[in-house]
Amino acid sequence: MAWTPQGGGQGPWGGGNGGGGDNRGPSGPGGQPPNIEEILRRGQDKFKKAMPGGLGSGKGIALIVLVLIGLWAFSGVYRIEPGFQGVQLLFGKYVKQTGPGLHIWFPAPIGQVFKPNVDVTNTVPVGFRTQGGSSQRQVTRDVPIESLMLTGDQNIIDIDFVVQWRIKNASEYLFNIRDPQATVKIVAESAIREVIGQTKLEDALTKERQQVETKTKDLLQKVLDEYKAGIIIAQIKL
Repeated sequence: MAWTPQGGGQGPWGGGNGGGGDNRGPSGPGGQPPNIEEILRRGQDKFKKAMPGGLGSGKGIALIVLVLIGLWAFSGVYRIEPGFQGVQLLFGKYVKQTGPGLHIWFPAPIGQVFKPNVDVTNTVPVGFRTQGGSSQRQVTRDVPIESLMLTGDQNIIDIDFVVQWRIKNASEYLFNIRDPQATVKIVAESAIREVIGQTKLEDALTKERQQVETKTKDLLQKVLDEYKAGIIIAQIKL
């Protein structure tokens, strides 16, 4: 019986392969498989050399920290436009106000800056509401609960008026009253009722009309100043 060696026909002394070829897998240089750990290590070394002082070195880490601190500090630079006031807070507590121009303050979350517009004139209607988009299509709706009041000679008068106001002190405005628009409206309504209650009907409609506006404005301003609302009344128009 013929003896057939294992290995695809290879003889016992390394003879022919019988057409089987070399069954060894792929190998690296010198017949050795590639070393994955060595490839990763070389990649890390190249990346470290690309960074100043090496990414993992103390100098590299210090440089990154300094850059981050610089960017954070630069975020504390802010500009106040004309017509605005800056209000600086430190840990949520008011520190001071700033005027127009460039300023530097502690960045968030240590510091915070509010920038309210102190030049814009706000309008509060009392006794009526205006609805509609354009001025030609506006519809005025009367609010009797606000407009009807009693005069000094026990007559009922229907008065609609507008209060125009601006911010006088930004810090007081921001922190002393919760709803400035509603506060102005309520105090204005109370003030004009007091003035009308001391004025006769005929006088309120004719010769003392201007005095009613002036007295209401002065009384309204006095109450708001007592509240430290930071608001100045520009005008009252009946």
